Amino acid sequence: MRGSSNKRKRRPPNSETIAETLAEYASTRPNKGATRQVILQGDCLDVLRCLPDECADLVVTSPPYADRRKSTYGGIHPDRYANWFMPRAAEIKRVLKREGSFVLNIKEKTYNGQRHTYVIEIILAMKESGWLWTEEYVWHKKNCYPGKWPNRFRDAWERCLHFTKQKKFKMFQDQVMVPVGDWAEKRLAKLSNTDKMRDESRSQSGFGKNVSKWVGRDKVYPTNVLHFATECANKNHSAAFPLTLPEWFIRLFTRETDLVVDPFVGCGTTALACRKLNRRSIGIDMRRDYCDLALRRLADEGGKTLWDAVQKIDA
Repeated sequence: MRGSSNKRKRRPPNSETIAETLAEYASTRPNKGATRQVILQGDCLDVLRCLPDECADLVVTSPPYADRRKSTYGGIHPDRYANWFMPRAAEIKRVLKREGSFVLNIKEKTYNGQRHTYVIEIILAMKESGWLWTEEYVWHKKNCYPGKWPNRFRDAWERCLHFTKQKKFKMFQDQVMVPVGDWAEKRLAKLSNTDKMRDESRSQSGFGKNVSKWVGRDKVYPTNVLHFATECANKNHSAAFPLTLPEWFIRLFTRETDLVVDPFVGCGTTALACRKLNRRSIGIDMRRDYCDLALRRLADEGGKTLWDAVQKIDA
């Protein structure tokens, strides 16, 4: 018949097919070439259950803060926040490899005139459930604008809590080295005898140093304070963090083609960082419009995705 086509219209995959494809993607490392990214709509508690055990090398995320973004995520009361979060933390622990890392970007809010304790409650609950609270990084928002309230000043930092499943984990510190700084030229020009040995500090703190080891180096290891500007461009998302934040942790804790999971991917910043660094990623968000936005941002950057459209996984 004139005008007829032999091409059949492709049916969208059902939840079972999506789960099977997702499990295969998560457990299979590509041999070569550019990695593909995955964006999924759904509650991360449900979506994470579709992933196989110990498949993720890194989980990095910034969940909705307590009672924040009510118009976006509905808001979770601070008193209930830890109980809401811990079932999701249990699924994160299941899918994380033994040598993997979980980085949680979060900040306490003020409630009834004082800082609430829900972040501390999460830390204690995580430790009780078997997690190791290995480190805490501070994200200093170096472009934070001035301001104050009657009883406090402007927040200019957020926590990045680092949890692991065991004491020995993957960490590639050379990948995040920073320029040594202008101080080195004058300080290292003339070394004393004590500069050439591990000199014990006068306070007997045990933190002695051999200054001569810095001679000839143009890069050094950073501290646990990360100086990154906030995201100023309008990403059509109420709380987008800067690309530099997930990128730093991805460099530190993963290698190329490793799998990174962001259970609250929002507008897709973590997925974009993974595309840039050639890591696989699975990004999850409850909002369809945010998932569509993340997919568009990936397409604009030339990123490849497992599916051309956002797939939804229900409970």
